[in-house]
Amino acid sequence: MTGRVQGVFFRDTCGRVAREQDVAGSAKNLPDGSVEVILEGEPAAVEAVLEWCRSGPSYADVDSVDVTEEQPEGLEGFRIA
Repeated sequence: MTGRVQGVFFRDTCGRVAREQDVAGSAKNLPDGSVEVILEGEPAAVEAVLEWCRSGPSYADVDSVDVTEEQPEGLEGFRIA
C-alpha cells in the first residue's frame, strides 16, 4: 500500500481485520513509506481484507494497492512486523 499508510495504525487495524476474517499473514512498514501486507486464506476472506486495505483506517490515505498472487505457504496467525 502506498500513500499515507504509516503512523495511522494501518498495520494494527489490518491485523484485526485479517483475524476477524480468519486470514493469516503479516503487515510491515517498508523504508519507502509504504506498507507490505501478506495475506493467506479463503479467497473470499482474502478479498474482504484487500477491500479494507484499499481505504485503510480513518487516518490513512491509500493511493494504491498492488496485488501479487503467490503460492500459499501454510501461514498461521497474523504478525505485525
